[in-house]
Amino acid sequence: MYRILIADDISEQGRKILAESLQVDYQPEISANEILASIAKYDALLVRSRTKVTAETIKAGKELKVIGRAGVGVDNIDIDAATECGIVVLNSPEGNTASAAEYALALMLGLARNIPSADVSVKEGSWDRKLFIGSELFNKTLALIGMGKVGSRVAQTAIALGMKVIIYDPFVSAERAAELKVQKVTLDELWAKADFISLHAPQTPETDKLINKTTLAKMKRGVKIINAARGTIVNETDLAQAIESGQVSAAAIDVFENEPPKGSPLLKLRDKVIVTPHLGASTHEAQFNVAIDLAEQIRDFLQTGIARSPVNLPSMKSEAVRELGKYIWLSEAMASIACELSDGQASQLEVIAKGDLAAKEISPLVVAALRGMLTKRIAGVTYVNAHLVAKNHGIQVHSSKTEQTAQFKDEVTVIVITESSKISLTGTILAHDEPLITKINAHSINLYPAKMMLFTFHHDQPGMIAKISGVLAKRDINISNMSLARVGIREDAVMVMGLDDRLSPAVLAEIGNLPGIAKAHFVSVESMFHVPH
Repeated sequence: MYRILIADDISEQGRKILAESLQVDYQPEISANEILASIAKYDALLVRSRTKVTAETIKAGKELKVIGRAGVGVDNIDIDAATECGIVVLNSPEGNTASAAEYALALMLGLARNIPSADVSVKEGSWDRKLFIGSELFNKTLALIGMGKVGSRVAQTAIALGMKVIIYDPFVSAERAAELKVQKVTLDELWAKADFISLHAPQTPETDKLINKTTLAKMKRGVKIINAARGTIVNETDLAQAIESGQVSAAAIDVFENEPPKGSPLLKLRDKVIVTPHLGASTHEAQFNVAIDLAEQIRDFLQTGIARSPVNLPSMKSEAVRELGKYIWLSEAMASIACELSDGQASQLEVIAKGDLAAKEISPLVVAALRGMLTKRIAGVTYVNAHLVAKNHGIQVHSSKTEQTAQFKDEVTVIVITESSKISLTGTILAHDEPLITKINAHSINLYPAKMMLFTFHHDQPGMIAKISGVLAKRDINISNMSLARVGIREDAVMVMGLDDRLSPAVLAEIGNLPGIAKAHFVSVESMFHVPH
């Protein structure tokens, strides 16, 4: 049974889902050193924002297959280290969307109407209404930096309030922006136009200290800034100085570069700044939703290999995986076989989707084929790190699509090239998810992949089957099925025998030395018959 360490507090419902199929160790107060000392025995790790998952911790997790973050941000997890080690990182990008969006809007309303400082004033016995004259949101311009799920939800509500919404997000097209009824602008345009700026971008090198002395100077005087995204986006010292000078009239900050924010200059600005302790996702509903969502994702990934929200595995999104079905398995198996049949070190992989398959997203086929090829020669390759391993070994990866097929409605071809050989396999998936390899190099064949197979390349002549089966019979090795293909009568041929038993190097050498045999290869894809796809 897989074992999971839950290193942060999550809802009981989430823990129950995991406990149905996993051995759960729930230690919400565990220290970083304690995690490092014990992580080697776990298959999965679940955290929230409290726990930092460092490269040292990841490399110590020799059995780790998945790290889950109950929430959207994953900046507390070393993604590069996880990718290098072949560990998938999951998050819960939708579970707290409503809570995060509503909180950003609450902060904006609090700034516009001076609600927090008015509350404190009344509780202290004052009733001076003129001190708290606010401003309407109606007809004001709200600028959103980042237009993901949270930003999009904020935009919808702001538009309903009568605000004009402009956005900066390099990944959102002008057409998509028009659909959302927002205007896409450059950063310089955004600084100049915005009455309110709300941050909804992830932590990246591009967004690090995006709000700084230079950008603040470009903003419309009196702008109000809301940050409920990531603390690193704002240079707190520069923002504090801009507030003191009046360039920024007020700010609402829920996230800080260091949390708790001891010594932050923003804390000294009293009624000019609303500060809260990272509450964006702190609702009962959000805590419940992210826990359930992530628990189901971790359970499903360990049981099926399919990840619904993989952070470092974009090529294996669950929608694309389900649409391609067993073609993923077939691509991986054919690449594994091609690698076994090749001479020398692989230098290039090509995957070609044909027919109706060409209309689909084929990146899962590529990463599966890459893993199938690499696993035969390199230990520790997973779908997560396959592209990285290939890059580090100088292997070129190509993919293409064509509507042309040789025989079936859908076909996929996998080609493995080395310095001295080129092996090409083509296959399809028949009814009832039955995989069929239809071509090996120039040889048309009807090959149903078996767990263990003997491939022989030889000259077509009488008695070849008898010679090979005689060697196998003598060693009590059973043949489960057989496929034979040839270019022409008494020309080059390939024969594949499905076996119930493994071949030793000695038996394989004996078959390879038979008269007329050019090459003999024992190929095992046995492990793939145990991997759910």
